[in-house]
Amino acid sequence: MVLAAETREELQTEVQLWKDRLQRYGLRLNIEKTGYMECGARIEDGTICVDGNDLKKVECFEYFGSKIASIGDILSDVLGRANAAWMKWRTTTGTLCDKKMPIRLKYKVYRTVVRPVVLHGTECWAATKVTKQVLHTMEMRMLRWSMGVTLKDKVSNEMVRSTFGVAPIIDKMREARLRWFGHVCRTEEESVAETALNLNVKGTRSRGRPKTCWLVKSGMAEVQLTTKDADDRNKCRRRCSTAVPATTWDKS
Repeated sequence: MVLAAETREELQTEVQLWKDRLQRYGLRLNIEKTGYMECGARIEDGTICVDGNDLKKVECFEYFGSKIASIGDILSDVLGRANAAWMKWRTTTGTLCDKKMPIRLKYKVYRTVVRPVVLHGTECWAATKVTKQVLHTMEMRMLRWSMGVTLKDKVSNEMVRSTFGVAPIIDKMREARLRWFGHVCRTEEESVAETALNLNVKGTRSRGRPKTCWLVKSGMAEVQLTTKDADDRNKCRRRCSTAVPATTWDKS
């Protein structure tokens, strides 16, 4: 459960009320497993106290499978997803690393079991070059290991992808992001997603280059789409679909 407030005093009050309400129904708040996180440019000194016990301050916490960082960076979430994908990959090595298994079967296992672990929730990622490189490296290591080749064999990434018929995971992320953008544009006005998309944040931006935000305009330009095309669901899905290099295998 997450409690959000604009000030430390408001959060202090909410946590205490939450703790008292739990006790009313015979439940107990575990202080050791409860923490708080501050976001913003100005971080003031202080802490959150519950019945004389200070809560620990964290820089990152996991919520519904995603890791949220205080600085707004997604690198910790990307690394967590990559580790989860590797754990799932290891449970399927009996199939993926078996030389007797056909490549088509390995492809299906990777596409339906391993890759969704990484792609879940990536529609809202503001992916940077660093995070893209992390996922690209992860995917190529998995495919090479499943194929039984290493970098010493001097087999190019394009050849590995052509053999498996797997589109780059970065392109699949773009596909999911643009599909979600079109869905938000077609939703009812004043919906939660539509409100968040058009939200105007108060305050002034700090000096320097702004951080990478949601990559929608550049992604739409790559697939030759415009914002007006979002109303045409079939056109958006047809343009966004990434099936390279295997146009018949990688439709989903």
